[in-house]
Amino acid sequence: MPALNLGETSFFDGASPVTGPGLYGAQYLATYDASKFTDAAGHKVALPSQELRLFAPVTQLIYLAQPTVFGIAHPGAMVILPAVAGSSVKDGLSGAVLKSTTGLGDAVFGAFLMFDPIMGPSGPRFAQSVEFDVITPTGHYNRNAAINPGSNFVSINPFYAATFWATPEWSVSGRFHYLWNATNDAPNASLGPTARTSQTGQAFHMNLASQYQLTETWGIGLNGYYLHQVTDTRINGQSVPGRRERVFAIGPGLTVTLNKDYSIFLNAYKEFAAENRAEGDRVVLRFNAHL
Repeated sequence: MPALNLGETSFFDGASPVTGPGLYGAQYLATYDASKFTDAAGHKVALPSQELRLFAPVTQLIYLAQPTVFGIAHPGAMVILPAVAGSSVKDGLSGAVLKSTTGLGDAVFGAFLMFDPIMGPSGPRFAQSVEFDVITPTGHYNRNAAINPGSNFVSINPFYAATFWATPEWSVSGRFHYLWNATNDAPNASLGPTARTSQTGQAFHMNLASQYQLTETWGIGLNGYYLHQVTDTRINGQSVPGRRERVFAIGPGLTVTLNKDYSIFLNAYKEFAAENRAEGDRVVLRFNAHL
């Protein structure tokens, strides 16, 4: 799988972080620690040691335009520039099976429509947006490494996001992605010497979150994500069963609203029920700013 938004966005996802037309920036600092690699049945694979650690800073720029579409939505564009600044993987076999690399990741370019919120007597009640994202193969890629900042193929990853305020203090948000992946013409060496091309299967993934605003500054909540690969991976154009990925995650979250232009989000996740991927803990610290 390419690097995906698994828990990077959470509360107020249908509207965050924008508060009106203009240029916005978001800086993400994400850590991931796993001590379990799973097979197709969700069982721990047979390796003497299993440890994966990643540190991934991500920079995002968002521009929301003033003109409206049909008088109800603002168009906009965004770019995401990810990186893997730290990467460590241990398999107990002196790295003979699993290796990792660091460097710049695959840039993501997106165009979106952010609809005007539906207002209630005490503030917004519902906000939503739609976005079409393209993940480009600009990142560093080494076919001999199991962990890469780049994927070496194009992916299409549109999504719909929405936030509903049950009360002025309590909100529920969701972001729903569909992922399509193009062919990798330099497949990972772990697929064997006869693999000339590979194509990761299509997938559905979503982020869900619920937040309660304690004060004007502080908010707390619960957040989670889910990934499910829905079609088989293909090698040399042929479907290969038993390689579909899946994972669930849930954990607590915190928001700090400094003012209408600056905010901080902290989200933690514990993964479970993983299949064909690592299962671990993720922490995401995000700074939002109206530039």
